[in-house]
Amino acid sequence: MSRKSKPKTMLLSDLIEQSFSSLGANFLRSFLTILGVSIGVFSVVGVMTALSAVRHSIDTSLNVFGADVLQVTRDPAIQLTPGPRHRNRGRQPISPRQAETFKQEMDALGIPTTLTASDSNERASYGTNKTQPRIRIVGTNENYLITNKYELDFGRNLTPADIEFNRPVVVIGREMLEELFVNEDPIEKQINMDGQKYIVVGVLQERGEIFGQSMDNIALIPHSKFVENNWHRRRSMEIAVQADSVGSLEDVEDIVIGGMRRARELQPEDENDFEITSNEALQAAFAEIAVIVGIGGLLISGIALVCAGIGIMNIMLVSVTERTREIGVRKALGARKRSILSQFLLEAIFLSEVGAAIGIFIGITVGNIIATQFNATMIIPWFWIGAAVGICSLIGIGFGFLPALRASNLHPVEALRHE
Repeated sequence: MSRKSKPKTMLLSDLIEQSFSSLGANFLRSFLTILGVSIGVFSVVGVMTALSAVRHSIDTSLNVFGADVLQVTRDPAIQLTPGPRHRNRGRQPISPRQAETFKQEMDALGIPTTLTASDSNERASYGTNKTQPRIRIVGTNENYLITNKYELDFGRNLTPADIEFNRPVVVIGREMLEELFVNEDPIEKQINMDGQKYIVVGVLQERGEIFGQSMDNIALIPHSKFVENNWHRRRSMEIAVQADSVGSLEDVEDIVIGGMRRARELQPEDENDFEITSNEALQAAFAEIAVIVGIGGLLISGIALVCAGIGIMNIMLVSVTERTREIGVRKALGARKRSILSQFLLEAIFLSEVGAAIGIFIGITVGNIIATQFNATMIIPWFWIGAAVGICSLIGIGFGFLPALRASNLHPVEALRHE
C-alpha cells in the first residue's frame, strides 16, 4: 500500500515544484495577478472584520441601558430614511413640565422613570484642583442609577426631596473623585461646576468606557437645579422608563405612549410627536446598517474578484502560449494529459490562494484598526476567512480550467513545431 502511495506523492511534489518555478520565471506578471485577488479579498474581509467588531461593541455598549428599559425622546435615536426626518423638524421639545407630568403618572403606576438633560465638556473645581473640561453634568432624578445601570460606591443617591426642594447636591463619577479629591473624603465637600456650587453627597462605582467615551466623568444633579441653571427653550428632556421584565415591555410601551400623549396634550387624531426606543430596536437598526454596508462591500469585492479571475485566465493563456514547446517536449517524453492539466490548474489555484492569504492578512489588520477607533474588541472573522479561501479556490479552478484544458489538449508534434 505504501509503495503505491509514494509515486503519487512524488508526482504531486514534482507538479507543485514545476508550477512554482513557472510562476517565479514571470514574477512581475504573477505579482500583479496576485495583487488583483488580494484587493478583492481585502474588500470583503476588511469590511466584515470592521463590521463584526463594531457590531459586537455596539451590542455590548447598548447594555448601558437595561434590556427592559424604554427610551422616550423627541427625535428618533437612529434615522435611516430621509422621509420622516422632514416631518420631525416641527416637533416641539419635551419640556420639563411635560416630563414631570409624565413622571407623576408613571410614579402612580409604580413604573420607575428617569428624566434626563445634560451638558458636556464642563469643568469642575475643588480648592486648587480642577478637572479637564470633559465633565458631563446630568440633570436627573433618583432613578438614573437604575435605568442606566450605574451603582453607588459610597455616600447616597439623589432623592425625590432633592428634586422637590431644588437642592444643590451632586453625585460624582470616579474620574472626578480622582482629579478633585486626592486622599480626601469628598462627601459634604463643596465643588464648583459651570459657575454654580454643589455639595457632594455620593460617588459612583467605576464604569469604564463605551464607544470610546468615559462613563466616569459624570456629575448627577437634580434635574430641577439643571432646569434652573442650564435650561433653554431648544433643549428637550429625555425620559427612560423601566419595565418589570423584558416580557412586559410591550404592555409598558402602551402605557408610556398614552402617558406621553396626555403630557404632550395631543388630540386623538394627532400623530405621536415623540419616539420610543428599546435596546432591541437600536440593535435591529444597527444590524440593518451593517447589512447595507456588508452588501456594498460584497458587491465591490465580487467585482474585484471577477476582474482578478479574468486576470488569472489571461496570464494562464499567455503562459500556455509561451510554454507550448515545453508542453510538446513533456508530452513527447510521456507526460500524460492529466499531468499537464493538473500543473496549470495548480498554478492558477496558487495565484488565487496567495492573493487570498495576502488579502486576508491586510483585511483583518485594517478592519481591526478601524474597529479600534470605535473602541471595539479585535476579532478574527473565521467565517469570512473560510469563505474567501473557498471562493478563491473556485476562482482559480474556474478561470484556470480553460487555459489548463487548452494546454493538455495540445498535440505533441504541433507543439514541438511552435516557435
